[in-house]
Amino acid sequence: MMQSANDEAIPRRGGVFRRRAQSAASSAAGATTLRTRYVDQGHLVRAPRDTTVESAQAFTNASENRTALLLYPKPTPEDIAELASTWHLHPLLVEDLLHAGQRPKLERYEDTLFLVIRSAWYIDATEDVDFAEFHVLVRPRAVAVFCQDGRWIDGLDADDASGAADRGDQTLLDDEQLLHHGPEAIVYRLLDAIVDGYTPVLRGLAIDREQIERQVFGGDATVTERIYRLSQEVIDLQQATSGLSELLAALRKGFRRYDIPEPLQSYLQDVADHLSRVETQVSELRESLSQILTVNGTLVAQRQNEDMKKISGWAAILFAPTLIGAIYGMNFDNMPELHWSFGYPLAIGGMIAFALVLYVIFKRQKWM
Repeated sequence: MMQSANDEAIPRRGGVFRRRAQSAASSAAGATTLRTRYVDQGHLVRAPRDTTVESAQAFTNASENRTALLLYPKPTPEDIAELASTWHLHPLLVEDLLHAGQRPKLERYEDTLFLVIRSAWYIDATEDVDFAEFHVLVRPRAVAVFCQDGRWIDGLDADDASGAADRGDQTLLDDEQLLHHGPEAIVYRLLDAIVDGYTPVLRGLAIDREQIERQVFGGDATVTERIYRLSQEVIDLQQATSGLSELLAALRKGFRRYDIPEPLQSYLQDVADHLSRVETQVSELRESLSQILTVNGTLVAQRQNEDMKKISGWAAILFAPTLIGAIYGMNFDNMPELHWSFGYPLAIGGMIAFALVLYVIFKRQKWM
């Protein structure tokens, strides 16, 4: 999805554009969180902890077979400014990096490819789907990954003891055969990991749907709100997957133009196939929730009809005694029954008889 304007962050529960608050201490101190990894001839090489963007660029400039991964678990404006100065980034690109909360998209600024992608994970305790936004810059022999929400793909803190740097090694840099093909291999591994992360999310949502179905047919009056909440989670997930699908399509269009190696083309095609299955499952889940909501509305209407039948039946039963009582309560002198000794018992008997007859009729019609 190609977008030039930045989307404003919209704070709402489970929303695609919601952002987690950055660590106040990290932002105030302005200390860099940069974690650097070097790849030389397809082999992972650990860079010194004090590695800067300039030293990483010097490392990659020394050989065409070298790649540097710059990982920012909790990027600060100072981090972005340093990278922009060293890589000579376009001002619009710098603005995008500073303002997160965007839809998945792909843009190219001269020799730099800019990707916005979102991972998702399921929170069982709250039956919620949460998202993390990643900004990825790809240029010859270098990749920069910004964890804009301070979270890794699985939702864990990106800067803890076993944070994004260590899990990034396992996720992005553990296949030396792919690493031989340059920075695109790292990006494709990141895309693959994010797409694989959608599967457990769908599994959690499917379990919620099954529970909702039992609630609907069990007559739970509070299920409607849960259906709407789950539908919102599915819509958010659908927005993330559909945007990523467009991004993968744009990457495939550039295979020939940018001379992407055949193994990477096959790898990305496999990622696209997995994402296609995820999109199908998301669409089916959304459709099933729509059907459940319709069924729930029908059942609610049926229960209301049953209640109205009972109310109408009792109203009819009470109408006959009320009618008799109203006639004999008009206090006219010229009414023979008023002076008849059996008038009162007969009126009471008529009221009871009418009520019993109507009750039997309504009971046989299953109105009572």
